[in-house]
Amino acid sequence: MFEDVLSFINRHNSFILTTHDSPDADGLGSQIVIGAILKKMGKVFKIINSEPVPTNLKFLKDTEIIETWEPEKHSSFLADSAVMILDTSDEYHIGSIRTALGKAKETFYFDHHEPGQRSELSGFLDSEAASTAELAIELACSAGVELDPHSATAGYAGIVHDSGFFAYPKTRIRTFKAAIKTLEWGADPNYIYRELMESASYSSILLQKHALSNMEFHADKRIAFLILRKEDFEITGADFEDAENIVNIPLRAKEVEISMMIKEKPTGEIRCSLRSKGKVNVSKIAQEFGGGGHVTAAGFKSLLSTEEILKKLLASVKARIDGE
Repeated sequence: MFEDVLSFINRHNSFILTTHDSPDADGLGSQIVIGAILKKMGKVFKIINSEPVPTNLKFLKDTEIIETWEPEKHSSFLADSAVMILDTSDEYHIGSIRTALGKAKETFYFDHHEPGQRSELSGFLDSEAASTAELAIELACSAGVELDPHSATAGYAGIVHDSGFFAYPKTRIRTFKAAIKTLEWGADPNYIYRELMESASYSSILLQKHALSNMEFHADKRIAFLILRKEDFEITGADFEDAENIVNIPLRAKEVEISMMIKEKPTGEIRCSLRSKGKVNVSKIAQEFGGGGHVTAAGFKSLLSTEEILKKLLASVKARIDGE
């Protein structure tokens, strides 16, 4: 199954591991697991992302080795290395480090998302897997590598993040098998749950309050949308990463089939998160805006105004709901 991945690893001695911008538990978890595999195989590697590790994920012990891309600092290492992109198959989703890919010896992706439309890179994609961390654990087993507890913790965190703690549609027997393997290697499910789900900042709770107070519904309550403007982050003191899970809240209502949230970054960039209960493929909607993801969870970023995005997004979602 992983012949191409292992062949890629065996072709090189030095690697840079990167993931999509706004790194999440699956992207970071798979980086840490793959890094542990490379170390056991006698390889040299650096984990370098376009954006820093979110504060809420710094409980993963090995995140201190994750660096933020600096061309002057990292270009010399890049020239002697192969790049492995984790948790996305689209180089347009990895941020500023994308401009350096042509200088690497080879670039290879390792991913579980629905296939994108723009990427011309080669790599390994299994969209049946619930997470990239799940694939990384399977790769470790295939390579005969046993992980240390810290790497196992990162792997488990990635699995539960992208499987919704084993509740999302892609959760399969293999998902549980990968998770069990991390427990055998020392992962602590209760600790990881508390860090992911019960360690939010006071500011993030205030941010939820702002988002929900302005929530609107459309299409006979089948569509819910929320907007978080720059001012909301300033007033509450919340970080941009604190908004990550708010988009899931409206799906608790029986009537809501799709939830979407528009977030304004201080830089002016807009990011949109889409969630679905499965009747509508939000990955297809995100692809219309240059993004991607899964059937039930997707997103994109844009330089359009919030009002322009909202108008176009509502039209696209309504058309898909009406076409059911």
